[in-house]
Amino acid sequence: METPLFNHSSVMNFADKVDYSPEGIVSKRVIQKEKGNVTLFAFDKGQKLSEHSAPFDAMIQVLEGQAEILINRVPFMLTGGQAIIMPANIPHAVNATERFKMLLTMIKE
Repeated sequence: METPLFNHSSVMNFADKVDYSPEGIVSKRVIQKEKGNVTLFAFDKGQKLSEHSAPFDAMIQVLEGQAEILINRVPFMLTGGQAIIMPANIPHAVNATERFKMLLTMIKE
């Protein structure tokens, strides 16, 4: 039987749970529930998520590296240890100015 990547009641370092992929984006679902989910990402430098919007609030926590987060076309530079909340129904995008890892938390109403 395969051991799950994210165990309950276990201390972990999320940055250690995902590896970079050359010229790619890697995502791993940490928690998926009806009311929201948490996803771990690793972006190689230059990768991006194009502008889009979602019907619920989302929070990005940068674990390591650096990223430009655009909210309603306003750029915000985040580095490891920083976080930002993206409001529902407002366009946002993610650009990896360097390789970076992030934890994305989305809460549905």
